Amino acid sequence: MNLILLATHDIPAEHIEHLARLSAAVHIEKCDAQTWRLSSAQQHEDIAAYCYEHHIDYGFVEKDRSLADFGLVVMDMDSTLISIECIDEIADMQGLKPQVAAITEEAMRGEIDFSESLRRRVALLEGLDEIALQRVYDERLKLNPGAEMMMAALKENNIKTLLVSGGFLFFTERLKPRLGLDCTHANTLEIIDGKLTGRVLGEILDAQGKADWLVKLRDSLGLKPEQVIAMGDGANDLKMMAQAGVSIAYHAKPVVRQQASYAFNFVGLDGLAKLLNHS
Repeated sequence: MNLILLATHDIPAEHIEHLARLSAAVHIEKCDAQTWRLSSAQQHEDIAAYCYEHHIDYGFVEKDRSLADFGLVVMDMDSTLISIECIDEIADMQGLKPQVAAITEEAMRGEIDFSESLRRRVALLEGLDEIALQRVYDERLKLNPGAEMMMAALKENNIKTLLVSGGFLFFTERLKPRLGLDCTHANTLEIIDGKLTGRVLGEILDAQGKADWLVKLRDSLGLKPEQVIAMGDGANDLKMMAQAGVSIAYHAKPVVRQQASYAFNFVGLDGLAKLLNHS
């Protein structure tokens, strides 16, 4: 196995050397300004804490594994592909962001059922003018760092993409052409006479729904689980991530970091290509 080190800063030589000693690596190679490969490395219980302390993301990757080995990447939207929780920002238009954000946090930590939390949050939006959705998209929605670089790398390797969100179709459908995503699925807010009713139409796309969409697209493409990557940040993403051969916890809650193949706590989404193409 090779130990890949990723950071948003130049990693000091003493940190590289310390990690090489911990992992008993036989060779050290600088891949780019902020990425290093420690060849033939071994796991060590102190690596995780040391890397976290020094703002370094890391991953043990099989030698010669690359992004080209995969055929599908499935990703969450809110706080994964984009930097905001859309429903929190919509609520801010009503002066209700603290109340909604508190419920969002409970759901992200896995403390309450997602479907229940979504219904409770959406109910608070009753009466809001639908123009608030466009305002959130135009004024507040930002891609997370490295999103466009990641998408370019996926397209270069002919990897299909699925954006599956417990958030709202209004946003996923606008991101689809913007980023060239292949498929998107999300929840639909009910709007009558230009106002949000406080209800979600149809069955709520929850954790199981996300996992089901991954499996459906994976099977339709004739892919094996080990050819799929899933990325998320909250408890609602765990079932989806469990269906993929590789899972990435992106700036995620502890419960997600603990169960993922890799955790990106500091680097951007472009860390995916760097991790797998420098092995």
